[in-house]
Amino acid sequence: MAPCDFNGQVALVTGGGGGIGCAVCLLLAQEGAHVMVTDINLEAARQTLSKMSSPEKHLALNMDVTQQSSVEGAIAASRDRYGVSPSLLVNSAGIAHISPFLDITRPQLDKMIDVNLKVVTRALLEEGRGSGEGRGAIVNISSIAGKAGFPDRSHYVATKGGVIAFTKACATEMAKKGIRVNCVLPGYVATPLTEGIDQNILKWYLNKTPLGRPANPAEVAEVIVFLLSRRSSYMVGSCLEVSGGADM
Repeated sequence: MAPCDFNGQVALVTGGGGGIGCAVCLLLAQEGAHVMVTDINLEAARQTLSKMSSPEKHLALNMDVTQQSSVEGAIAASRDRYGVSPSLLVNSAGIAHISPFLDITRPQLDKMIDVNLKVVTRALLEEGRGSGEGRGAIVNISSIAGKAGFPDRSHYVATKGGVIAFTKACATEMAKKGIRVNCVLPGYVATPLTEGIDQNILKWYLNKTPLGRPANPAEVAEVIVFLLSRRSSYMVGSCLEVSGGADM
């Protein structure tokens, strides 16, 4: 299969400091994009940058997806460095909190919604790139939990289900403006976000996964980068499961 050549396009990845976001950043850089590694943890973003073969071509930035001023600052940094706003966007920032439904506090729910359902799209419309196909591409990160539901994660499941619905609704609007919007639904992935999972729950989940193992972040990143590329040019509003066959 031919590589995805992004030919100097600017890609902004939220949550790029670890896990799936980090893997996406590394693969995009390998495929020729200028990568903006953004994360609420600047040091984590810098660590991702240090793993790239030519880090001087890319940027590591602190960005809080819940703060509009922080997002606008990242977009301004792209214009200052590369002369354009990003044309590729991966919304990978996310948080998880394990708690029974009846024990969820309002602040916990509000923060989960604020982080997991925040996406950045407006900048892709501001550069006068025309209105034809190929203006830009967005990939949102949902979860197989958003489709199937997991115990003690009702608020997480709700936000990830919201990402699926949000993706499909945005895709119908943005396609007319030349921007494709899709999402991926990972299963259990070995990342810092899942390190604290109860071993009994992990065993239960892997037992119903035909491959019987967690995903590596790089395996999910391959699908995300494919959806960003012109090789997926006829995919709009698609929500691809990358789950090892779980919940079939």
